[in-house]
Amino acid sequence: MASTSRNIDNVNNSDDSDFVPESDETSVEDSSDISDAEDEPRVYNPVWSPNTAGLRQIPFTEENRLKVSIPGNNKPIDWFYLLFDIILLENIVRETNRYARLVYFSPTLMPKSRINNWRDVTTQELKTFIGILFHMGTVRLNRINDYWKTGRFFNFPVVREQMSRDRFLLILRCIHFADNSKASNDRLMKVRLLVDYFNAKMDAVYYPCRELSLDEGMILWRGRLFFRQYIKGKRHKYGIKVYSLCEPHGLAVRLTIYSGSDGELSGHGHASKVVLHLMRGKLSNGHALFMDNYYNSFPLASELLSQKTYCTGTLRLDRKHLPEDVKNSKLKKGETIAAYAQGVMVAKWKDRRVVAYISTEFKNTMAISVNRRQVQREKPLPIVQYNANMKGVDRNDQLMSYYPMEHKSLRWYKKVFVHMLQMIMVNAYKLHNFANLDTSMSFYDFRLEVIAALLPEREQPAPVRPPKNPMHVLSKTYKRDAKGNLVRIRCRVCLQEGRKDSKTVYICAQCPGEPALCPIGCYEKYHAPK
Repeated sequence: MASTSRNIDNVNNSDDSDFVPESDETSVEDSSDISDAEDEPRVYNPVWSPNTAGLRQIPFTEENRLKVSIPGNNKPIDWFYLLFDIILLENIVRETNRYARLVYFSPTLMPKSRINNWRDVTTQELKTFIGILFHMGTVRLNRINDYWKTGRFFNFPVVREQMSRDRFLLILRCIHFADNSKASNDRLMKVRLLVDYFNAKMDAVYYPCRELSLDEGMILWRGRLFFRQYIKGKRHKYGIKVYSLCEPHGLAVRLTIYSGSDGELSGHGHASKVVLHLMRGKLSNGHALFMDNYYNSFPLASELLSQKTYCTGTLRLDRKHLPEDVKNSKLKKGETIAAYAQGVMVAKWKDRRVVAYISTEFKNTMAISVNRRQVQREKPLPIVQYNANMKGVDRNDQLMSYYPMEHKSLRWYKKVFVHMLQMIMVNAYKLHNFANLDTSMSFYDFRLEVIAALLPEREQPAPVRPPKNPMHVLSKTYKRDAKGNLVRIRCRVCLQEGRKDSKTVYICAQCPGEPALCPIGCYEKYHAPK
């Protein structure tokens, strides 16, 4: 997902190439929005000089810690449920059942549609559904139907015993995370529950380490979508852009999704708005933030510094307020030049190619860097620190890419849901190892234990087909008037609530007296547990 050219060193760490230039990441949909990283609420007049005295010392005033006690029995499933709790499960169950009823009562529904066999999903059934989704990432097949085949090439009893194919596909079709009946101008309304839940949950259970990295990734999506993006340097070039704040080892702390040029964080200074939004609750605590040249600028560095937050990263030389000496200097290989103003350092270094960088934490001193082949090279200290701390989003994406769960036929908001499930799994794994340094485990083993807990062994296989019409369903009345038209009957619930003129052709044949009920609202009220 994240660009493979984030590291100043060559991605293969070869001895003869130490710098791969950053890709120019722009969107075909909104290039003006994302190309301007500078947000200038005030006038900046930096006076640049070679004097380093202006750099500030900012202590880290927080502690990298769990904010909650170790969950349950300290098993992988306990850590997964810490981040994917019963509140989120019940919200998804409620919205899925609500949406399924809307589909069931659709006038365009075909008589042989699977939805005619719908019964309300339960929290336990949703856990089973999620377990099967995770296992589909462990054992990758091109077609969903293949997981239920019994031939010698495909035979997965663990899937067949847990849930029938039709039931899985029904839940996959109806799974929902928002009430469609509520009008909203929020383009992310369908996934707002997931994004807000993830951010709130991570804030509640964990405080990250001092060093943080911020980068964007892509959720693959090639269909029609207003806020679909194209970024040339990504593994998935077309898709939904996700901005993530991560620790260097890959734990995601906070995220937000780009929703178009008129979204909440869009417009002038878009990149700066994203940075300040993702750092909400972390500013003024002495964090060191690492970003690439898509975000960095002198105004943003000054703003972060005023809120006791360092920033370090690569820089585009066409940004405003940069020192002319640094911008225009001609360097030989190995040479570097730097200037300082208001606690900000801007520098340029010539290796195989020229790279510009900015830092409010480090001076432009040289440091020894060791690559994978144990070859030592001298590089500017800000670049060494950037390379060491800027891989958080890449590492998070790398872990998720090992067990891909997406399928081409999914709608965009379901792909976001699958992406969020994967992020929760990775974060649960990282938190487990953070709390169990002496007994840490591999991501593969952690993931399998979670799947095993979500898909426990059954004594008897689940029925292949669900019972027909297992829940009370509305049907049209059989009564007709003299002209052969269906007779409209007063709704039982509307009548009880004083709306005497409300009539409907739907009745519940399973209830005593076959009461007439409006399909939306009244059906749910009448059948609600009393």
